[in-house]
Amino acid sequence: MTFTTRPTLRGTFGMVSSTHWLASQSAMRILELGGNAFDAGATAGFVLHVVEPHLNGPGGEVPAVIATAADPTPRVLSGQGVAPAGATIEHYRSLGLTLVPGSGPLAATVPGAVDAWLLLLRDHGTLPLSVVLEPAIEYARNGHPLVPRIADTIATVQQLFEEHWPTSAALWLKDGKPASGRFRNEAYAATLERLVTEGEAAGADRVAQIERARTTWREGFVAEAIDKFSRIPHRDSSGADHPGLITGDDLAAFEASWEDPATYDWNGFTVAKTGPWGQGPGLLQSLAVLAELGDLDLDSAEGVHATIEVMKLSYADREAWYGDGADVPLDTLLSPGYAAERAKLIGSDASLELRPGSPDGRTPKLPSIAIDNQTGNEAGDATTGEPTVSPVGETRGDTCHVDVVDRWGNMISATPSGGWLQSSPTIPELGFCLGSRAQMFWLEEGLPSSLAPGKRPRTTLTPTLVLRDGEPVLACGSPGGDQQDQWQLLFLLRHLGAGADLQEAIDAPAWHTTGFPSSFYPRATEPGGLVIESRVSQSVRDDLVRRGHVVTVSDAWSLGRLCAVRKEADGVLAAAANPRGMQGYAVGR
Repeated sequence: MTFTTRPTLRGTFGMVSSTHWLASQSAMRILELGGNAFDAGATAGFVLHVVEPHLNGPGGEVPAVIATAADPTPRVLSGQGVAPAGATIEHYRSLGLTLVPGSGPLAATVPGAVDAWLLLLRDHGTLPLSVVLEPAIEYARNGHPLVPRIADTIATVQQLFEEHWPTSAALWLKDGKPASGRFRNEAYAATLERLVTEGEAAGADRVAQIERARTTWREGFVAEAIDKFSRIPHRDSSGADHPGLITGDDLAAFEASWEDPATYDWNGFTVAKTGPWGQGPGLLQSLAVLAELGDLDLDSAEGVHATIEVMKLSYADREAWYGDGADVPLDTLLSPGYAAERAKLIGSDASLELRPGSPDGRTPKLPSIAIDNQTGNEAGDATTGEPTVSPVGETRGDTCHVDVVDRWGNMISATPSGGWLQSSPTIPELGFCLGSRAQMFWLEEGLPSSLAPGKRPRTTLTPTLVLRDGEPVLACGSPGGDQQDQWQLLFLLRHLGAGADLQEAIDAPAWHTTGFPSSFYPRATEPGGLVIESRVSQSVRDDLVRRGHVVTVSDAWSLGRLCAVRKEADGVLAAAANPRGMQGYAVGR
């Protein structure tokens, strides 16, 4: 038996895996009350807003991939908010900016997470809104123990809070020190309670209650508070004070939505991801190219090298072709012929170039920063980017993830993020802040991910659902910004490719490349960059250096925050969670 940090859980009733134990157990409670995977997933999502506020929030976003027991056809839930009506390239350029700031009001897209969770409940849930929101309200109203990383995160931005974001200081600083211990966010508790009260005013019908809550969020007191607060100038990562662009009209105009996934058949499985408005199809491209290379030993230098070079090619195509509303040649990008062409580019040495392909003979379009290998005229700070794992393994923040499978076979993979406490000043009446996902837009015309009003940013959030013979068998995902699909790729290769158990595949050493433009401000590229856990042998790391990789050795248990649930061939349910960061937990029976 292979030693793992935790057991792979197995049972027949239901399984949950998430990035925080309180979210996992709250979701399990919902299953015990008779709710399904979608009730449980939504409960976990709202609890994550409360207990991981440095990683996600109500002002952020969530994409999910689901399959129901009644119809196993995978569907994507898009809870990614769009750019406000006033968010034009001209506006940002008029402020002297060449990049969208990585923090502050100008970086906000319309909040999408809450409406998405409510839409999920309306269409596929079974329990009343009050029951689903009860755990989040309880933890916000009566308190929960803050994980130490939250205080560390607050400490990095304490001066900003004290000097420029006083509403954040009022919530997150206590007696001049970062909040710690048992923490209460009574303003957010009141926000959720009011959504429940407004919903119940619509009558006894569950769907009517949820629709009233959605309307209250988009057009009522929440929208009014956001509209008012967004107009106040606040310091952002450009070093200047700017008001935001989101208005009440922007919130009223946005609704979360359902759409078809991008899929790829690999190794007897069908892997389902979001469309190319997110980076998800990059994982599918990587699988396609790896299929051309044949079996790899991931414990060898050749295996690490091949996966890194394949990832570089996929992310180069992401940069050149992916974007909301763009003319993305996805069928060609996922075709065997194109994969074979890309596989031929992989040699024995590391490439230091960004090499997008030319599907259908088309010329790729790259931002000037990517062409010149620059990072713009601004510098990052503690508020910017999607805070994730540093090269030495320190985790100062990230995203969240939750997977659920129930006894009926319903399954969901969801990746909540954005609206973290350090992204934007707190809106005092609501108890949360806006997100900063607009930093993923380019302020150049003619690119697939150029900024435009009403457009979704090309997000890094990328949940995964896997099917076999048309039936859902696996839900998985990881926080980690640009690394999300890189770490998931390794997991899938080990679990579905090499037959490793869930927990064994999650525990295995990880690595990723930084050799492409970051999705986050200030959009840096590190040609040849390879970050790898120290558990990978010295001989392998030395070989990678000889091949030309620019290797950064990370701490032994630092890369990846994977969650996964599975339905096995005999109907047994399984779950596993990542030990890195010491927050994720799987529960089930």
